[in-house]
Amino acid sequence: MTSCPENHYSSSHLQIGLSVKQFDDIYKVIESEYPKHEIKRLCCRKDRKERSVGAGRRFILVPKVRVIRVLVYYRLCITYTLTGFMFDLDQSNVYRDIQNIEGLIRSCLPIPQKLYNITKD
Repeated sequence: MTSCPENHYSSSHLQIGLSVKQFDDIYKVIESEYPKHEIKRLCCRKDRKERSVGAGRRFILVPKVRVIRVLVYYRLCITYTLTGFMFDLDQSNVYRDIQNIEGLIRSCLPIPQKLYNITKD
């Protein structure tokens, strides 16, 4: 499933609530901001002194599929487990990846803000 990301792109365009043209227009903006976002994300790491920017494991999916995954996650209001099943990833990888790219998508497209209930004892 991860070897052919174009399958995700063609089959998911209805699930994200955008036409292919609308998605392509939004993705052009995201794609232009993506390198700056990645450098900022990697420079703020806790282990920055030990490792150089860009060191470490690469993402399994290309940025376009990662954006589609976040949009599917928000559009369908599904769990990380189901999102991982749909994109052939573990739920922990889905969580980390959504956390990494969510800010960039939010700066280009309005997506819902997560609300957490904090209770005091």
